[in-house]
Amino acid sequence: MNETTPTYWDYLDLPTLLNAQSGLGDGNIGPDELHFIIVHQAYELWFKLVLSQVRLARDHLVLPEVPEEAVPEVVHNINRVNEIMRLAVDQMKVMETLTPLDFLDFRDKLVPSSGFQSFQMRELEILLGLEEAQRLHYGKVNPLTHIQKLAETSPGGAMAWGRIEAARNEVSLREALHRWLYRTPIQGSTPDMEGDEDVVMEFLQAYLDRGAESRNIQADRLAALSDDPDAVRARFAGMAESARAFMMAEDIEGSEAKTNRIRRIRAALLFVESYRELPLLAWPRLLVDTVVELEEQIVIWRHRHARMVERLIGRRVGTGGSAGVAYLDKTTAYRVFPELWAVRSMLSPRRARPEVKNVELYAFGDTVGKR
Repeated sequence: MNETTPTYWDYLDLPTLLNAQSGLGDGNIGPDELHFIIVHQAYELWFKLVLSQVRLARDHLVLPEVPEEAVPEVVHNINRVNEIMRLAVDQMKVMETLTPLDFLDFRDKLVPSSGFQSFQMRELEILLGLEEAQRLHYGKVNPLTHIQKLAETSPGGAMAWGRIEAARNEVSLREALHRWLYRTPIQGSTPDMEGDEDVVMEFLQAYLDRGAESRNIQADRLAALSDDPDAVRARFAGMAESARAFMMAEDIEGSEAKTNRIRRIRAALLFVESYRELPLLAWPRLLVDTVVELEEQIVIWRHRHARMVERLIGRRVGTGGSAGVAYLDKTTAYRVFPELWAVRSMLSPRRARPEVKNVELYAFGDTVGKR
C-alpha cells in the first residue's frame, strides 16, 4: 500500500478553505466583497481559537482542587486569548480599507444577515459568564431568540442554536473563577475550617477600618481646598459606605448561604490583590489581572468594532434590523467580571493593610496552596 505524502495544503485543508469565499453562491463576488468575506471569516477562525482557550482555562479552574502548578497554565491560556483580541482590534484597520461606497455596492445582498448572528460571539459571551438579564435586545429582539428562530428554517441556524444551547449547559469561566476564589485561604483560613466566616468578617472589618484612616486624610486635605468642605467629606463618606456594602455583599439577594459565598469570594479577591507579594499569591494575582485584561480587550474590541461600523455606514439601520452603531455602543457596557473591577476601588495603601496572619502558610510548598 502506498502511503500518501503529507502536504502543507492537505494538512491545512487549503482546497476547502480557499474555496469558501463564494458568498451566497451567485458567482458575482467582486474584490471588495471578497475582502469583506475574508476579514469576517478570519474573525470567526480567531473566535474558534478563543473559545478553545477559554474552555481550557475553565477546565483547570473548575476542578475541586486546583494545584498551584496549574495556575500558570490558566494564565497562559488567557494570555493567548488577550493577544488574539489585540490582533482582532488591529484587524479593523484592514476592514477599514473598504470605503463606504465600496460596501454599499454589495450591502443589500446581506440583508437580513448580520454580524449580530455571529453565534460564536454569543457562545463566547455565555462561556465567559454573561448573564441573560444583562443581554441587550435590539428593539424587542433577543439575539439568542433570533438565532433560535433561524434554527427552524436553516441548517446553519440549527447548528448555531445547538452550540448556544450546549454552552448554556457548561460551567462558565466566571463561575469556575468564583469556585476557585471561594477556596482561597484568607488569613490562613479555608471554607472547610471551623470559624471561617468569623475570620473573613474580621479581615474585612479590619481592612475597612484601616482604609478609613487613609480616606480621612484625603478627605481633610481636599476639604481644606474646597468651597464646600461638607460636600467633599460627604462624598468620601458615601464612597466608604459603598465599599463596606459591597465587601459585605449587601447587594446580594437570596439565601444567607449565597450572601456568605459572594462575601468570601470578594474577600478573597481583596486578599489576593492586597498581599500579592506573598509567594503563593503571586500567580493567583497574575491570573486575576489576566482575566481583567481579557475583559478589557473585549471591551476595546467592541468599541473599535462600533467605530469601524460607524466609519463604513454612519448611523444607518444595521443589515439585521438593529440600531446599528447605537446598539454596538451599548454593548461596550457589558461587564462579566464586575467584582474583579470593583475590588480595585476598595484597595488601601500597603501601610494601611491589616497584618497577615499565618503568613508562613503562603510560602511555597504548603498544602494550603491547593484550592
